[in-house]
Amino acid sequence: MMVAHKVLIVDDSPTERYFLADLLTRNGYEVLTAENGDEAIAKTRSERPGLVVMDVVMPGASGYQVTRALSRDPDTQTIPVILCTSKGAETDRIWGLRQGAREYLVKPIKPEELLAKVAELCPAG
Repeated sequence: MMVAHKVLIVDDSPTERYFLADLLTRNGYEVLTAENGDEAIAKTRSERPGLVVMDVVMPGASGYQVTRALSRDPDTQTIPVILCTSKGAETDRIWGLRQGAREYLVKPIKPEELLAKVAELCPAG
């Protein structure tokens, strides 16, 4: 049996974390979760996920700051980040991509859209 790819979900909302974790688990991914930026950075370093799905608005460090930290750290810079946020303005999207995110999705997340991006950035097998 193929080992599922690890995806780290970072969101301060338990509801969002559950929704995303359930969606990805049902589609064959191994899911880790973090509820804030510090935990996200620590888990990314220790667990080496194939992909990080990151909320932007969180207490403490924002998803933008965490994405920038991960993309500038030689240990984690190759791990792609998808930002998922309610901030839908084009300026927000450009800023997010400039911090090092590979994709930018606006909430509410469409399951098929997220799964397509995850498959593209973190192919199974």
